[in-house]
Amino acid sequence: MLTVTEAAERVGRTPETVRRWIRSGRLVAVTDRGHLAIAPSDLDSVRDELYPMLELPEEWKHFEDGTPVPNWAAAVALGRQGR
Repeated sequence: MLTVTEAAERVGRTPETVRRWIRSGRLVAVTDRGHLAIAPSDLDSVRDELYPMLELPEEWKHFEDGTPVPNWAAAVALGRQGR
């Protein structure tokens, strides 16, 4: 589980933006000991909305070991932040 600050860093947004997503229902969060906690998979869904990829051919959607490929569009965009 991620904190609001960790989630914001992962998607390149401010913590207040992440809190706004939670309040609006766009992002699911649970309260853990008085703090908001966000599942990485839920955050990945929002990230994929922010950085959409073109549809990939079926054989490109998974690595040889079966793991799904990452969202390359998000990886490039987030890697360029701050430059």
